[in-house]
Amino acid sequence: MNWTLEVVVVPVSDVDRAKAFYSEKLGFNVDHDTRISEESRIVQLTPPGSDCSIVIGKGVVEFMDPGSLKGLQLVVPDIRAARAQLAERGVKVSDVQVMGENPIPGGDPLDNVGFVFFDDPDGNGWSVQQMAGRS
Repeated sequence: MNWTLEVVVVPVSDVDRAKAFYSEKLGFNVDHDTRISEESRIVQLTPPGSDCSIVIGKGVVEFMDPGSLKGLQLVVPDIRAARAQLAERGVKVSDVQVMGENPIPGGDPLDNVGFVFFDDPDGNGWSVQQMAGRS
């Protein structure tokens, strides 16, 4: 039996601001923006190439404070290019950091161990990792 992770709910304080950040600055695809009522709105966004989406909204998350989610991780084939793209789009992103030694000899020295970090406008924390063979 396969168990797939399809959606992660990200708590935000301003849905429009978060939608703009994730779609315009990070390049996530807006799958849908559904207004159920004045108290309920669901926006689903998916990173390019990902099978897992995030959901932001109003009336979606009552148990987490905006900005309280930490440790979300994206994976890219080229961390330097990803960092440059984020910075170019106005995201405050860390320098590339090396976290340990690459466990797979012979490849790019940043494979598996190269990371950058950023926060969304509410302070939800993200990391981006370089992984060999990802496109």
